[in-house]
Amino acid sequence: MNKIKIIWLLLILVVLISCKDTENEITSSENKIYLDASAKTEDRIVDLMSRMSLEDKAAQMSQYVGLEHMREALGDLTEEELDKNDAKGFYPGFKTTDIAKLAKEGKIGSFLHVLTAEEANELQQLASESPLKIPLLIGIDAIHGNAYYRGGATVYPTPITQAATFDDALLKKASEQTAIEMRATGTQWTFTPNIDVLRDPRWGRTGETYGEDPFLVGNMGVAAIKGLQGDDFSGNNHVIACAKHLIAGSQSINGLNASPTDVSKRTLFEIFLPPYRRAAQEANVFSIMAAHNEVNGMPGHMDSYMMTDLMRKRWGFNGFYVSDWNDISRIANWHHVAKDFKESVLFSVNAGMDMNMHGPYFQDYVVELVHEGKLNEERVDEAVYKILEAKFRLGLFENPYVDLDEIKSKIFTEEHKETALEQARKGVVLQKNDGFLPLKNLSGKKLFITGPNADNMTILGDWSSPQPEENYITIYEGIYDLASKYNFSTEYYDCGQRSKWITNENISTAKKKAEQSDIVILVLGENSYRHDWKNKTTGENIDRATLALSGNQLKLAKAILETGKPVIVVYVSGSPISEPWLEENVEAVINSWEPGAFGGQAVAEILMGEINPSGKLPLTIPRSVGQLQMVYNHKPTAYIHKYNTEKKTPLHPFGFGLSYTTFEISEPVLSKTELGSASEVVKATVTIKNTGNMEGEEVIQLYIRDNISSFTRPVKELKGYKRVHLKPGESKSVTLEISVESLAFYDEDYNFVIEPGDFTIMTGNSSSDGSLKKVTLSVPNLIKLKE
Repeated sequence: MNKIKIIWLLLILVVLISCKDTENEITSSENKIYLDASAKTEDRIVDLMSRMSLEDKAAQMSQYVGLEHMREALGDLTEEELDKNDAKGFYPGFKTTDIAKLAKEGKIGSFLHVLTAEEANELQQLASESPLKIPLLIGIDAIHGNAYYRGGATVYPTPITQAATFDDALLKKASEQTAIEMRATGTQWTFTPNIDVLRDPRWGRTGETYGEDPFLVGNMGVAAIKGLQGDDFSGNNHVIACAKHLIAGSQSINGLNASPTDVSKRTLFEIFLPPYRRAAQEANVFSIMAAHNEVNGMPGHMDSYMMTDLMRKRWGFNGFYVSDWNDISRIANWHHVAKDFKESVLFSVNAGMDMNMHGPYFQDYVVELVHEGKLNEERVDEAVYKILEAKFRLGLFENPYVDLDEIKSKIFTEEHKETALEQARKGVVLQKNDGFLPLKNLSGKKLFITGPNADNMTILGDWSSPQPEENYITIYEGIYDLASKYNFSTEYYDCGQRSKWITNENISTAKKKAEQSDIVILVLGENSYRHDWKNKTTGENIDRATLALSGNQLKLAKAILETGKPVIVVYVSGSPISEPWLEENVEAVINSWEPGAFGGQAVAEILMGEINPSGKLPLTIPRSVGQLQMVYNHKPTAYIHKYNTEKKTPLHPFGFGLSYTTFEISEPVLSKTELGSASEVVKATVTIKNTGNMEGEEVIQLYIRDNISSFTRPVKELKGYKRVHLKPGESKSVTLEISVESLAFYDEDYNFVIEPGDFTIMTGNSSSDGSLKKVTLSVPNLIKLKE
């Protein structure tokens, strides 16, 4: 056979082999059910997992910070500072190129702190080049809008401000819009809502919560989750929510974040756990984050009773757990109940943990522990199944990328801005008014505005990146924009942009300028702004030993009050401010909380009288830190005796908030005076009339008290509320429902029951006894409820 024939035969053989390989490849691709978008999600997950090695599975349980985040942290932190820093991170011994390589090899399942859409696309591209082409799940702290995104997203008011609206539907709407902005910018998972029930306002994360009441927190949490996730978080406009932090970190022994919590099982079930049960059962939340802290000696990240026995088995949680920042390693490093990180991984994953935030080694230990027979691979499969389910239902296998050209049309839209403004308007609380406000009645005067929070981004609150100046309105800017409309002139003086910066010279200058004015507007408060760590006075990991104003703010206020000019105080703070002397000596006090991008406009509109304030306090404001713990739903014996040097009443009660008009609320009328079965609902109806001269909104609140019970119960518990808008002279009938769950509590064996007896039903416009009118509802027989 000549050489030419041999060459031709070889070429034909190569072509045949090539064709056969192509055929096999096509057949193999066709058999990959997990890549078939028309297949059932369950079938796709099973098919994909059948192709995954143990190493592949462990990789899906691992989360890393973004590459740009790593680069910034490398420049800001030493290795020694890493352990105590919960905001910035890098991985000693790893370069960003190393992390990129791991993503390309399919050894990372999730990223967080990816702050640009370009980086999100870049990371997804790396994942698409991995052998199994599993997309990444990218998470971000979109706590009040996608404010962490560095591109001008809508910054809504912080959660404590949202809670002050007492408007669940408005929060759901804002959450729906947040999900749209997240998906448009490359993230699909938000670490919110924080449904910790606040019990100690020294806690710096107060502004991240919905306040002190389990019912209000539960309602707000359910609204946020439903807004973010929709019915099943499928499609391109929904994201996964994350209820956090399991559990009770808001009542640590000293008010400090991550410190131990020591509370009874009854307190856990009655105060802290109800929002989590509702998040799982009513909203189908798909992820839960464990807490930094220990509870009664058990670190949250290895609490199998909470994660598995209670949440999964009893209350039906059907999603996945994620650790908080570095907290699995802290089982050993902080809590000292494991000998090293590997044993910490064993304890945590066995207890129910599904994903590690953040960093290397976790997945290696998972693999080792399975091979050693210490960790059951079925536990790993349970975790991976849920993580993959999230990715399939979010549609990431079909399209993990975002269209950069469409971002501007989906973020910071007019509709989203209007929602943020409405939340700010409804969340502002008027705490005092000696008839001085609204200002439109005093037109022609000269306004002097000063204070550390008057003209900067503190209005945006924690968990926000720097925003373009044109995207937010400060308090001063809002007042300036409206002043000419009402014939006011304005002067602003920068007395120090942070409370720590106010000097005696600043105070002297401010006093002189106040003397030349007619009315002074003092914008005071605290600073939780995340990108100003050195000057933060509240927020994550910046807790407070006082409820008083920081720095020289009170000294500034006293100097200005010496001028004899009328003073209006505007607070900007995620944490409550308790300054009884100051409130007593000024004409009006407005608590704007952290009102977001359009907070300045909302505050100005309320000052002038274009908007009638209607916000209500979602927490009790004590007179001093010495009154703590002070909550409205305390037990009957809390105030049998007196303090030596302090009143035992709060500065302002839960649910309180003034208006520019007055309302008259009737005694409640019940649809029935007896509740006899678990299927019944009792309706309480009140008549409310606007008896003033300005239209406005009031929040009708319903409280209950179990008069005699086998275990002590709170003196009152919020169980209903509704916003009502009324014109002057207008009356409306308002009905609130009392369900069986409103009356139930946990018996000796922690069954959910209603004991026979009488319940006092109270309605009014705050939790203060003086504002409430009462009737009695009776329950003749024991009623057992299913949870």
